[in-house]
Amino acid sequence: MHTFLHRYELDTSAPTRKEAWRDFAVRVLLPALALWAVIVGVGFLITGPLGNLPGEAVVNEWFVAQRTETLDAVTAVMSAIGTTEFIIGACVLFVALFWWRTKQWWLAIVPPQAIAVQAIVFMTAALVVGRERPDVEKLDESPPTSSYPSGHTGASTAFYVVLAMLAQRIQHRALRIVVTVVCLLVPLAVGTARLYRGMHSLSDVLMGLLNGLVCAFLAWNYLRRDTSSASSKVSSAKRSLRSVGRS
Repeated sequence: MHTFLHRYELDTSAPTRKEAWRDFAVRVLLPALALWAVIVGVGFLITGPLGNLPGEAVVNEWFVAQRTETLDAVTAVMSAIGTTEFIIGACVLFVALFWWRTKQWWLAIVPPQAIAVQAIVFMTAALVVGRERPDVEKLDESPPTSSYPSGHTGASTAFYVVLAMLAQRIQHRALRIVVTVVCLLVPLAVGTARLYRGMHSLSDVLMGLLNGLVCAFLAWNYLRRDTSSASSKVSSAKRSLRSVGRS
């Protein structure tokens, strides 16, 4: 896992544009097709044999019963963090700053890759499945897409999980932990807000999380990196520790 998280630090070589496009097509787009098939397949099960999971209505009704003016205001902000406009704006700003500071364009484009692939999977799956939104009072305007999967949750997961992985290069341990935890909590907050505001069922949010998480890891792994030397050092260290333990 350490090698995976630090793959761009272990191998800082710059790829050609052709190599980057090839790796993106082979290592992101093709696996994303399998992800799309899984999400659509689960969606058809939910809307078909599973009868739209009527038990989920209890979850939505529970959230409705918890509504207060304060929570309405808080969840409005939490939900806004997952909107397309906010995610795109934050991503553009991040890419510009990261590219300027590091000059590593091949790493700076990882977040927009994750967001874009997530969006493609989400929009096409929502169009094919066409699940209705929960039958409760909604606190937001319903977007034109259907309820399944949650686009807000997927977009925020794709973006903030990539940021959490990038945060592992922060040298200050306490700051690294804080940034990582905050980045990982944001998608959960967005998903909870979407449930509270009556915009999605629980399975919509869970599949949105899955979509964003898989797309984040695919994007992070898109470029071939040579981490063999680091893996060899880790293996040697483990062998040395075992030898000490036996002696």
